[in-house]
Amino acid sequence: MRLWLASPFARIDYKYLVASTFVFGLFMDILDTTIVNVALPKLAEEFHADTATLEWVVTGYVLSLAVWIPASGWIGDRFGTKKTFLFATAMFTLGSTLCGRAWSIESLVFFRILQGVGGGMLTPVGTAMLYRAFTPAERARASAILSIPTMLAPMLGPLFGGFLVDAVSWRWIFYVNVPVGVASFMFSWLVLREHREPGAGRFDPAGFVLSGCGTAGVLFALSQGPESGWTSPLVLVTGLGGAICFVLLVLVETRIMAPMLDLRLYRSRLFRTANLTGFMFMGTQFGMLFVLPLFLQQLRGLSAFESGLTTFPQPVGQILMVQFTSRLYHRLGARLNLLIGTGGILAMTALFLLVGLDTNLWWVRLIMFLRGCFIAFNMVSMQTALFSDVSREKTGRASSLWSTSRQIAVAVGVAVAATVLISQLPSTNAAAGGLAGVPPEEGLAAFHDAVAVLLIMAASAVFFAFQVQDRPSTVQARRSAQESPLPVGEVARQRG
Repeated sequence: MRLWLASPFARIDYKYLVASTFVFGLFMDILDTTIVNVALPKLAEEFHADTATLEWVVTGYVLSLAVWIPASGWIGDRFGTKKTFLFATAMFTLGSTLCGRAWSIESLVFFRILQGVGGGMLTPVGTAMLYRAFTPAERARASAILSIPTMLAPMLGPLFGGFLVDAVSWRWIFYVNVPVGVASFMFSWLVLREHREPGAGRFDPAGFVLSGCGTAGVLFALSQGPESGWTSPLVLVTGLGGAICFVLLVLVETRIMAPMLDLRLYRSRLFRTANLTGFMFMGTQFGMLFVLPLFLQQLRGLSAFESGLTTFPQPVGQILMVQFTSRLYHRLGARLNLLIGTGGILAMTALFLLVGLDTNLWWVRLIMFLRGCFIAFNMVSMQTALFSDVSREKTGRASSLWSTSRQIAVAVGVAVAATVLISQLPSTNAAAGGLAGVPPEEGLAAFHDAVAVLLIMAASAVFFAFQVQDRPSTVQARRSAQESPLPVGEVARQRG
């Protein structure tokens, strides 16, 4: 039965079937992250949630990702990438269904954490499958394939999410994942081949516990600090406890043969600096995506759909520019591409300091469009540089490490932006939910303060991009890709 159903795909190169499978999963993951942002003001209104609690609708999901991402590399290597990917898809789909049935903000946060169990496994396992299916010389091409969902999902998320929130119900921003998840599960079941790594080793419980507790402690302290006070026992215990867990994590993981997080990969300067650049870049990006809808809807009075239309130009800029940056990478290399991308994001973030209560929304749309253009410079160069010096047998662990860093960066960006926003608002207004009910001038000042902190993160991304050096392996990969360049559009056609 399964062979008969899979026969239509028999003539398609397996690596493109893997790419198509991963595009499904990554699309769901990113769509869910971006679609929720436009619903935050509506959730605050319906559930009477304060900003600190509201933040955990986003941070709780991302935190769950960060906890499960490290384990997913070992689980995929030990039990098989196909089984792990199918389990992750099923868990994500089930979590989405339960989120749509949430009856309180606390239940929604809990179901988002459950949803993150599946989402945490999708990305690293899918990335490992993709980079194993493509040869080292083709990894720039694989990175171009990854750009498909990373462009489409952010474009559709705010727009589609805004429409659903305004015209139907916020619950449908989660229900929309269900048919996509079912289709992804069936397609993956039909076409994927099982793969295990013989040297997966034993499960590393210390690494799993320490990474999860460290992340949870630090993020909880960041979110609760402004409300409870930075010297409160709860904040001090969780924050210092999380930091101690991270220190112990480094000591433990660098002394065992088969660690869950292979921190030895950071000995490669290229892998280390590309990760640091990506960390600061992702924190800046998603921190802005958290505070901007609050500014547009609660201070400027836009509906969720109008807010989505205002941020819509960013992915449009990505789509238009990636057609050029996918080729420029072969000429400029990772370092120069990253400098252009991070430098542009720094400049565009600074422009939000000039946005006021009466600023024409077309200027905001122009800034978002230019942000998208500069983001495109990072889309191919980041992934290619990260994996250029990673051996095939360590691809799964490298993917887990990068995915962990990326998701923690998202959580840190959201937590830092929300922390600054809360700290600048009167406690009575902050408890009412974000910028709702805040005097416009005070709300604008708080928004600008949050942008200023994100500006520091963007400047750090530029600093680390300066440290990136093209190794001989990346030069060879660029030359190989230059001999047979494949634009993103052509990748999409070959997938079909």
